[in-house]
Amino acid sequence: MENLVTLLNEPSAWMALFTLIVMEVVLGIDNLIFVSILTNKLPETQRPKARVIGLTLALVFRLALLGTVAIIVQLVEPVITLFDHSFSWRDIILIAGGLFLVWKATKEIHHNVDPGDSEDDAKGAVVSSFATVIGQILVLDLVFSIDSIITAVGMTDHVSIMVIAVVTAVIVMLLAAGPLSRFIEANPTIVMLALGFLLMIGMTLIADGFGVHVPKGYIYAAMAFSAFVELLNMLSRKRRKKRAG
Repeated sequence: MENLVTLLNEPSAWMALFTLIVMEVVLGIDNLIFVSILTNKLPETQRPKARVIGLTLALVFRLALLGTVAIIVQLVEPVITLFDHSFSWRDIILIAGGLFLVWKATKEIHHNVDPGDSEDDAKGAVVSSFATVIGQILVLDLVFSIDSIITAVGMTDHVSIMVIAVVTAVIVMLLAAGPLSRFIEANPTIVMLALGFLLMIGMTLIADGFGVHVPKGYIYAAMAFSAFVELLNMLSRKRRKKRAG
């Protein structure tokens, strides 16, 4: 690994580091929303532990993948051709991850629209789902980690800069996970909005896997606009409730 002190004396290295940190944090939003929704299905005492485990696994995956950059770069090489279209391992992983995300988001939407009849059954299902939640976080961590590292490799050749950016992004995610989870839990309409985001992210992963690149800026702009509209709705409901009270 290159001398980090010498590297950080270069202005271009600082710019690359700042840009990569921002990019990693933005890419981590997808992962963070998924972790927040899943951990909110657990008993309150288990949620912090599940969030820490889930995001720590994300950090471990990213650092492990950084140690195999040469292999990661080869993941973009075509390995199979179907219907005159070549697919790489990255494409296959993105498609599988996108399908899983669409399935999971659709299932959660159905559960929110048509919850179970028995409250006791619902509670029992929540209590027994800790291992399942961690397993699902594990699957999506791997998908998001591969996409994140491939993006990082495309932005800089310095592994040390990638490591700093990845660690910083995961620390930010760890700090934001608790407040975001509590905010989602306190505002039920946000849950449906977040699930809609996951559906959109899943479809984007599938499209990317099939070679149809959707600029991330469009996705996050749509998410930000939707969140802004929902914020206005929340403020409106709060004002009406105050006046009614």
